[in-house]
Amino acid sequence: MKKKVVVVGNGMVGYKFCEKLIAKGGSEQFDIIVFGEEPRPAYDRVHLSAYFGEKTIEELTMAPLEWYSENQIQLHLSDPVTNIDREKKIINTHQGISLNYDYLILATGSAPFVPPIPGVEKDGVFVYRTIEDLDMMKSHAAKSKIGAVIGGGLLGLEAAKALLDLGITDTHVIEFAPRLMPRQIDQAGSDILKSKLSTLGIKIHCNKNTQEIAGGDTLEKMVFADGEILKVDMLVISAGIKPRDELAKIAGLEVGSRGGILVNNKLQTSDESIFAIGECALHEHMIYGLVAPGYEMADIVASEIVGNATKEFTGFDMSTKLKLIGVDVASFGNAFAEEPDCQTIIYENKTKGVYKRVNISNDNKYLLGGILVGDAEQYNMLLQTVNNKLPIPADPEDLILGSRGGESGGESGVMSLPDEALICSCEAITKGQICHEVIENGNDTVDTLKKSTKACTGCGGCTPMVKDLIQGILKSQGKVVRNVLCEHFEYTRQELLSLVKIKALKTYDDVLEDLGHGDGCETCKPAVASILASLWNENVLEKGRLTAQDSNDRFLANIQRGGTYSVVPRIPGGEITPEKLIVIGEVAQKYGLYTKITGGQRIDMFGAHVGDLPAIWEQLIEAGFESGQAYGKSLRTVKSCVGTTWCRFGVQDAVSFAIEVENRYKGLRSPHKLKSAVSGCIRECAEAQSKDFGIIATEKGWNLYVCGNGGSKPRHAELLATDVSSEMCLKLIDRFLMFYIKTAEPLQRTAPWLDKMEGGLAYLKSVVIDDVLGLNAQFEADMDALVDTYKCEWKEAVETPEIRKRFVHFVNAPEEKDPTVKFEPLREQIKAEDWNAVVK
Repeated sequence: MKKKVVVVGNGMVGYKFCEKLIAKGGSEQFDIIVFGEEPRPAYDRVHLSAYFGEKTIEELTMAPLEWYSENQIQLHLSDPVTNIDREKKIINTHQGISLNYDYLILATGSAPFVPPIPGVEKDGVFVYRTIEDLDMMKSHAAKSKIGAVIGGGLLGLEAAKALLDLGITDTHVIEFAPRLMPRQIDQAGSDILKSKLSTLGIKIHCNKNTQEIAGGDTLEKMVFADGEILKVDMLVISAGIKPRDELAKIAGLEVGSRGGILVNNKLQTSDESIFAIGECALHEHMIYGLVAPGYEMADIVASEIVGNATKEFTGFDMSTKLKLIGVDVASFGNAFAEEPDCQTIIYENKTKGVYKRVNISNDNKYLLGGILVGDAEQYNMLLQTVNNKLPIPADPEDLILGSRGGESGGESGVMSLPDEALICSCEAITKGQICHEVIENGNDTVDTLKKSTKACTGCGGCTPMVKDLIQGILKSQGKVVRNVLCEHFEYTRQELLSLVKIKALKTYDDVLEDLGHGDGCETCKPAVASILASLWNENVLEKGRLTAQDSNDRFLANIQRGGTYSVVPRIPGGEITPEKLIVIGEVAQKYGLYTKITGGQRIDMFGAHVGDLPAIWEQLIEAGFESGQAYGKSLRTVKSCVGTTWCRFGVQDAVSFAIEVENRYKGLRSPHKLKSAVSGCIRECAEAQSKDFGIIATEKGWNLYVCGNGGSKPRHAELLATDVSSEMCLKLIDRFLMFYIKTAEPLQRTAPWLDKMEGGLAYLKSVVIDDVLGLNAQFEADMDALVDTYKCEWKEAVETPEIRKRFVHFVNAPEEKDPTVKFEPLREQIKAEDWNAVVK
């Protein structure tokens, strides 16, 4: 007769225990019965904010109901366990079930900590924990304008993101401590994070103690201990968690003085038949609030009860990498070590919102820990360096600044790790296990590794390292590593571009029929469309190409919040006549558009209905404007300072050269967007060294910089050539851009393209300057052909009836506009209301 294992709690950790137990043959030894108090099976709380628009509850669900029945697991939902009779080994539930057990697994998790603030019970005050909480927040947000979150930790910032996703753009974060995320980052890192979040419209209030939540039945304002008042109509409390140990207390199990069910290294409670795992368990005075240690606990207990115990729980590394509202934040090892116990190296760039800190042992041999804000790309390797006591570079600053010798060590760094190095902490998958899967079982893609090991299926933070490890293993076996486009094309982007050119294929359908198979997908369609545009420079909306384009290219405009579009005419070099300025003003006034000067020295007009786009373009084209390609993976702008035209410091005519450069490369389609700038002197007012290609004037000509970019991972450009003439500068740019277009991966910017290039900048120079490949003449000829065939896409759309008729919201009522688009005042202009606010 089988023994019974009863699991109390069906959250992520309770589900993971069942999964681990099944994998270890537990269904042959035990009857498994699970009780959950929520009305649905376990779902992913780590990505809970994705419920607001990105994912459905089905997509967040860990496993469907069928999984439980297929694995002989009895699942009881909406039925919490209310009592444990330890002497008789019987549990009782809310719905009246009494059941005996041999092993009892408490996975009751945690509950939000709600501070005892007067008024906390008012309508409009929420906690952020379950799908039901989120559904109530959705309903209330439709009638709210100002939102606030109590708590500036990880969960609080996730809640702030939820408010933004709900369309509440006036969002505040209230933190009692003097800094954000006090358990993960230091004051300097918090200041950078605060600055980044402020640019997104989130208002941060640190050192704030909420004294009262005031109002009638519904909250109206928050009153702070310092007397300040904040008007709000929606409040989310996310001030931490408290372990759900009430059932354990009723059963007489030992609990900590501040909560949590006491467990030993086997995760046994004070009753050897009862185990506790996850956020309800207190091990060595520690409650672990991350999912990875909960999964480790689940694995240990599953092994213990099937009689195959190989390890104990002795603590867990709480290093973590997160993306909070689009901002990378990571801490690892001993993040807060201070001198004189260590040496601290700090890199801070307030302009780009990047902060990096590493703590080095005093003997300069080991990395102890660190903090990353704004750019956490190096996190995985830095964490491995700490955990495996790997030697650090002779120049320790290389850990955060990267090697300045043009070498890229992603794969070699991973390959140097010991086999026992933990790659996926969520599923406890080591480097040795991954190597075994790739070498012995042939699972040499991320997708097949996910299925065979569950690596990359938790938080997903290990995915880049797993990819590098796969590549390194295959290379060590002498296998050619080919990053094929997708399942429909057995070619890399470079191979596909060459074949399309040789075969003179002009449409996506032709390419798919000749070189691929199946129906295509959202990965290969835009990639092939980009290749066709880069090769033939033909209108992306012509018949046979439209189906391959993304939404922005389909309407030659960027879709914006609220369902409207933006119009950005090209203004080469930022130079514009008063007459053209007047036309832009007239167009914006006629169609009720919001106007803003962009960072690239253009004027952006927001709020256009799709049906108005051709008429807007027509008026702009008549005044001499062209499409600014703000919607495409193409050249955006060539920013300029005034150079010798007006500036007393200028040494070259920056404006004239910027206009020449922009007019040459306008409309050029590429794997990713391109930005450029021309500065008239070394004072660099045009910020050329942060662009994909930037030009700075010298007394003898121009210095050319390449492969820089802003964005989520800012990168300083590198010097390619010095003191070159205008003519030679253009030749070098021709070669550089064509080499990039022909060899980059889909959606790969110039900076990571250079990082992945073997030989780095030195090799790039040998190609475009020394012509080691003998292709420079061809590169220049290809660029000339693209320049000669340039056509304004707006003009063609306006003048081609077949294309123009597509610009309607309702096919059967072309004159009608989208009725869900609403506008609201913003200073002296208007803005579109967010979708969330208008779509019920």
